[in-house]
Amino acid sequence: MKTYNTAIVLGAGAFGTSIAFVLAQNFKRVIIKARSQDIYDEIKRGENSTYLPGQAIPAEIVPALSWQELDGLILGSVDLVVSGLPTTAIRPFFRENLQYVEKFLSQGIPFVSLAKGIDTETLELPDDMFRDYLEKYEDQLTYLSGPSFAKEILDKQITLVSLAGRSRSTLLKAADMMQTDFFKCFPTYDVKGVLLGGALKNVLAIASGIIEGLGFNHNTRAAMITRGIVEMLRFGVVFNARPETFYGFSGMGDLILTSTGDTSRNKQFGIEVAKGRSPEEIIQSTRSVVEGYKTTKAAFLLAQKYEIRARLFTGMYMVLYQNYAPQELITEMMKLPSKFDGE
Repeated sequence: MKTYNTAIVLGAGAFGTSIAFVLAQNFKRVIIKARSQDIYDEIKRGENSTYLPGQAIPAEIVPALSWQELDGLILGSVDLVVSGLPTTAIRPFFRENLQYVEKFLSQGIPFVSLAKGIDTETLELPDDMFRDYLEKYEDQLTYLSGPSFAKEILDKQITLVSLAGRSRSTLLKAADMMQTDFFKCFPTYDVKGVLLGGALKNVLAIASGIIEGLGFNHNTRAAMITRGIVEMLRFGVVFNARPETFYGFSGMGDLILTSTGDTSRNKQFGIEVAKGRSPEEIIQSTRSVVEGYKTTKAAFLLAQKYEIRARLFTGMYMVLYQNYAPQELITEMMKLPSKFDGE
């Protein structure tokens, strides 16, 4: 018997759909608020074939194009709202739809964000952006991040993630709603650490793709991952994040997955860059969001602003935004003098 009534998922991308699948194990109905007619029609047919081809989704998951349609699909109460919006879509969406989301949050229900990124204009993380619109519901806001390929979630592969927020009761309640025999959230209060790990690892996943595309193998990737964690920790210091968070699911766990897994969008993006394709050309050829591309610019600007020593992140900015040859960058980095950590 299902424990909860209705959950709403904002956005019909791959990860949002996969979390809807998780929720369908515990909820009588999961409504995905879709933006485009084609995705809406696909979900109606029982498959999000644009983002997750060949993956059947259960009948408990239903799409809605308008808020009016969504209201008509609610069974009993709405017990959870999940935002599957990418970082770049948060502000545009809430400028137009705040009143509709507030209608549900005013009932005291938890809100879970899946966004992984940093705003390139303001250098804000998703929690800052949501706070601008939902400040009075801050104790209801939580942030999910960790090693979780969408396709593998639908295959019921065991997946462990971090869920960060301010309120213990909200975190435990949201974690319970998403608890299944294959999916589990571990609560934490370190919102900044979880969000930084989720954002910065995408840049390093692109670097991993470039490394692979240039013909380097496991030794090189392991070196990049190790040095990448060191640089991520330096960003964490600026945001008062806990160091141990970067060694958890949303840091090292997610970094290892996206740097080694063949279905990582960011890694595949890096492989294409190594082939000589321009970032703009690659992005225009896909509907999937490559969060790491814009995060690379944001990380570079953060490093400049706070004087963070981040050679890997700066190097990635040079490659993606200044047309610097990846092989030449690697050669130059290998010529740098050896130093003790911290020098």
